[in-house]
Amino acid sequence: MGRTREAGCVAAGVVIGAGACYCVYKLTWGRDESDKIWDDDEDDDEEESSDIAETRVQTGKGAKANAGAGAGARVQGDSKAKAEVGVELERGSDVKVEAHLGVQSGGGLEAKAKALFSTLKEQASARAGRGTRLGTIFGTRLLAPSLPCPGGRGGGCHPTRSGARAGSKTSGKSKGRTRGKSTRTPATAWPVRRGKFNFPYKIDDILGATDLQKVLNILERSNDPFIQEVALVTLGNNAAYSFNQNAIRELGGLPIIAKMIKTKDPIIREKAYNALNNLSVNAENQGKIKTYISQVCDDTVICRLDSAVQMAGLRLLTNMTVTNHYQHLLSYSFPDFFALLFLGNYFTKIQIMKLIINFTENPAMTRELVSCKVPSELISLFNKEWDREILLNILTIFENINDNIKNEGLASSRKEFSRSSLFFLFKESGVCVKKIKALANHNDLVVKVKVLKVLTKL
Repeated sequence: MGRTREAGCVAAGVVIGAGACYCVYKLTWGRDESDKIWDDDEDDDEEESSDIAETRVQTGKGAKANAGAGAGARVQGDSKAKAEVGVELERGSDVKVEAHLGVQSGGGLEAKAKALFSTLKEQASARAGRGTRLGTIFGTRLLAPSLPCPGGRGGGCHPTRSGARAGSKTSGKSKGRTRGKSTRTPATAWPVRRGKFNFPYKIDDILGATDLQKVLNILERSNDPFIQEVALVTLGNNAAYSFNQNAIRELGGLPIIAKMIKTKDPIIREKAYNALNNLSVNAENQGKIKTYISQVCDDTVICRLDSAVQMAGLRLLTNMTVTNHYQHLLSYSFPDFFALLFLGNYFTKIQIMKLIINFTENPAMTRELVSCKVPSELISLFNKEWDREILLNILTIFENINDNIKNEGLASSRKEFSRSSLFFLFKESGVCVKKIKALANHNDLVVKVKVLKVLTKL
């Protein structure tokens, strides 16, 4: 009966020891290798033999711990009971640790388990000394957790290795195995970050004059594109309120915001245009913004077609031309506007049409407008395949120009205009009139009424 009890105690000790080893594995070495950044020195370690940790625990007379490759428990019929437990732990690619426990009857099981756990913990600490570098990746700082990684900046958020790091060490040793790919997202790095910066306000906060001054100071002094973007969005949102439109102007904010349109970063330019667009609703602000209108126009025309920065620029120009005071500053860009009207996507077409309608409502701009060169393909906008908004806008443009030609007496001066001009396309070719008459049977009642109104004025 005594030996049976001893055998049971040995088996219990084996279970406790195996459980302790498993805990160490989960807490210390079972980490995903994607969380570690490997050095070139660690590549050489893959070829070395795995380390074997042997733990010897003796608790009583003749207790022995033997290193072995198997895991099991053997109970002998004499006065000694021996158990061998093999625990194989894998770290990284090939690092293995084997621990074996030999238990003899007569010792305390709890003391033996604690001794095994303590020894394995010391070995784990020694292994961890090799160190996983966190916080920097090849010299670039990690993006602060409080700041989301911006997208669409012309590049990804993840840095690539430099030439010295990218190439593997030439040591004449062949790599025998390939590391498994991890599904975890790697640490995000953004090279332009100077460090963590907590913006003092939320972008949708409604600020007073004192807080607006602080945001303007941050925008003026910061060279970080991310901080500039957040500051511009905050100012743009506050500029949607009339009381802040005056405050930003009085604080000298217009030149600070307008300075951002000179940057090469399209995201910064877009946010600057959006802020200026909200500020341009105020008549006094328009008097300040007119200084930059030519620069905005040039950038809007030459930037990437249908881009967000182009749309933001077009919205600002549309707001600035609602009145007749500053339209003459953009007359040199009429051919470019009609080219964008033909080449742009649906949303670009809609915004360009709104801008051109502003010009057509000013009779003083008629001669310059109808004398500019336009693509002959512009006539395709009168096709019934377009939706209501496109058709109503192009019909409004035709109606306004036709009325202005009559009122300004330009019909008798047809010789002044070339065959590639808007005057010839709308008035002399007769193609537009045929296209408009074909729209008289359009399914949309609103379009049909508009067509009939235009035809009655011919």
